[in-house]
Amino acid sequence: MSNYKLQIKQNGFTLIELLVVISIIAILVGVSIFGLSGARESARDARRKSDLELIRSGLELYKADCNDYPPSASVVLNGTANLNGDGTPATSCPVGNRYISGIPADPVPSTRSYRYVSAGTSYMLCAALENAPSPAMDVTGCGSCTMTCNYKITNP
Repeated sequence: MSNYKLQIKQNGFTLIELLVVISIIAILVGVSIFGLSGARESARDARRKSDLELIRSGLELYKADCNDYPPSASVVLNGTANLNGDGTPATSCPVGNRYISGIPADPVPSTRSYRYVSAGTSYMLCAALENAPSPAMDVTGCGSCTMTCNYKITNP
């Protein structure tokens, strides 16, 4: 009986092994959450730039028909309006012409907005990006985008 060895089969993991795995998972989750926050900001900034390009396209179509850009001293674009013809001249720029259906609003409309400034023959579209462009842009004349504007598209 002395040669007989009692064998006990163990199933499962030890407490130490479980703690090591849990800590590795916690570290990976922490790193991924930190990395994703910057990705969200970058995605919102890309959408802002894309929205301004869409607005620019609509403004250029408007100018092609109406011979100038829509008038404004300074307008906040908040996604609640359309860009329609103004009726002057009535033959090429009728009020029924729609150049943008639902002007885009900033992805975070509660804290940011787009701004349109026009003198009739030129315009500026401005936005407040979360990651400021480098090098910094000259945003003179933009006014406030609810927050400080730091990105501008002009024509010409």
